[in-house]
Amino acid sequence: MPPTLPDTLDQTTAWLALCRARESVASTAASVHREGPLRLTASGWTSDIPANDDARELLDNLVPLAMHPGRLALAQLGQSLDGRIATESGHSHYINGFESRTHLHRLRALVDAVVIGAGTASEDDPLLTVRHVSGRQPVRVILDPRGRVPSTIRLLREAQAPCLHLVGEQVDIAQPSAEHVTRVQLPTATDGFDTANVLEALADRGLRRVLIEGGGITVSRFLEAGVLDRLHLLVAPLLIGSGRPGLAMTPIATLDQARRPVARTFRCGDDTLFDLDLTRP
Repeated sequence: MPPTLPDTLDQTTAWLALCRARESVASTAASVHREGPLRLTASGWTSDIPANDDARELLDNLVPLAMHPGRLALAQLGQSLDGRIATESGHSHYINGFESRTHLHRLRALVDAVVIGAGTASEDDPLLTVRHVSGRQPVRVILDPRGRVPSTIRLLREAQAPCLHLVGEQVDIAQPSAEHVTRVQLPTATDGFDTANVLEALADRGLRRVLIEGGGITVSRFLEAGVLDRLHLLVAPLLIGSGRPGLAMTPIATLDQARRPVARTFRCGDDTLFDLDLTRP
């Protein structure tokens, strides 16, 4: 007898299917992933049983990422309604709610590497691990062209996941004492690393699915360079009124020069997620 299917597809089952689909695509380049009642493709999903609202929204949101073939460059920012990611003093914990932080951890679990700039690494001292959901740990990458990140940060001290420390060619490449840390030199320009070179260097190490997590300057540079496939903006119903902007790009003169990416919206608790497809005009 065939196994008895549950009456409803829930969010936990949907998330486990997404994690397995991501591994299937990464290891075999499969274009279809079938698991129990679910059938996942890059263009969407179907289920032999009804999905509850949370499962349906999770699948609608993340199937394009889990089933994305080949290389993927994704960025995310959490911000207020007026586009701020921190106060003027740098305080940002927490602009977005728990559901948005859970979404971020899901993104980490679906990629090979999570990238942050030297400023975020030094000021926020994040771990960049998957904690709020089940899932694999990504390689944690620090962009540090001038070698200014202190050795005391948790990424360089705590070995929950490997850490790749990218530094400029003028920086001493002596291997750090921590076994989980690898230091690699890259060429630099006047404003730091070339973003395309960073993605190529990661792909050469087998890190083909990359999340640019922060901060705002780093995300802005990757966005303006045109190397991102998608951008997830998590907007909290909060007005800060001043502080650090999320995106800071070259000024434009008229609105016809503005980018108008294809956008989808999803709820994340009290926050709103804008999923921007940057591959389509």
